[in-house]
Amino acid sequence: MTDADADRGGRLGLIVPSSNTTAEPEFRAFLPDGITVHGARMALESVTVDELDAMSDDAARAAELLGHADVDAVAYACTTGSLLHGPGFDIELEARLQEAAGVPAVATARSVVRALEALEAERIAVATPYTTELDDRERAFLEDAGVDVASIDGRGLAANTDIGALTPDDAARQVLEAVDGDDVDAVFVSCTNYRSLAVVDDLESRLGIPVITSNGATLWDACGAAGFKDAFDGPGTLFDHDREPL
Repeated sequence: MTDADADRGGRLGLIVPSSNTTAEPEFRAFLPDGITVHGARMALESVTVDELDAMSDDAARAAELLGHADVDAVAYACTTGSLLHGPGFDIELEARLQEAAGVPAVATARSVVRALEALEAERIAVATPYTTELDDRERAFLEDAGVDVASIDGRGLAANTDIGALTPDDAARQVLEAVDGDDVDAVFVSCTNYRSLAVVDDLESRLGIPVITSNGATLWDACGAAGFKDAFDGPGTLFDHDREPL
């Protein structure tokens, strides 16, 4: 950020599915008053392959419109939506969004990989709200990125409003069941509509390993890309690590 940018505070552009009710509140809860969140939405009601595929067509236009607000960075906050088409799709998506917005852009799937790399986590357990089809795609994506997925536990939900109705306590219980004695370096709670950021500190205390969430990884990554990573302390071990420059 320039000095003028610092005087006006920071601005994050956040692109979310239309049915997502979690990403914006979680971002705002862990950002200082001087950094504001500005949202754009893409049509999605159910977290299915077909709807996620159709939704991605709206991403560049959403990023372009956020660029009009002079944001410092843009985040595409949808996990499966940014890994849907396999290896390289997340990187390609970030490049498209950056070109459209004219500022650095991150996408959740790639943010998660960056977070796991920063934590040097090679073997993980994953908790998701998804159906088996999406869990399989997520496992394949993570393993292609060099991560050993010891287990992946999904809830079988497709309606995004049902996912948004889950509580942080639901997430905590699922994480504890997903780990269940596995020898892992970290736990990943997937989905930007799954309320889980509030229980990260407690889970890390109980498990003794890092716990990252889709929104936590995206927030950490976007703030690093925007140049104000050090402006606040987010929850969990991840926020003790610097985000490497692109």
